[in-house]
Amino acid sequence: MSNRNSDYMKSIDKVNMSLPCKAEYVGVVRLTVSAIANRMGFNIEEIEDIKVAVAEGCTNAIKHGLDEKFDIDIDVFENKLQIQIRDTGKGYKVEEVGSPDLSNPKEGGLGIFIIKTLMDEVELKSQIGIGSEIKMVKFLGDGR
Repeated sequence: MSNRNSDYMKSIDKVNMSLPCKAEYVGVVRLTVSAIANRMGFNIEEIEDIKVAVAEGCTNAIKHGLDEKFDIDIDVFENKLQIQIRDTGKGYKVEEVGSPDLSNPKEGGLGIFIIKTLMDEVELKSQIGIGSEIKMVKFLGDGR
């Protein structure tokens, strides 16, 4: 009995990290998530997708965060991997995040688009002056 909305289920394992807002720590998160996804049984292509999405999320937190750190929660479920990245930054209006114009690319602005393309579910939350959070989910196999 698989259910996409299995948030009522408790995670099997939970990993929490609080890292400095420095680009060199993105690799730490990528390696951690990669190891967890591998242990869960994700294939190499799915693991690469997860790593890219997480790197984009971390880069956004580092770039837009006003604090000296950002936080990551990794929840392992039977049928999915859920990653939440939070910063205490300037925030933004979520409803104003649109799709980029791929025919006229510009620097920046692709991170959320890339994450949404690579992950199965993406939820954005942000409050001006308080910070932002992105929750991304990748389902394992046919666990959708």
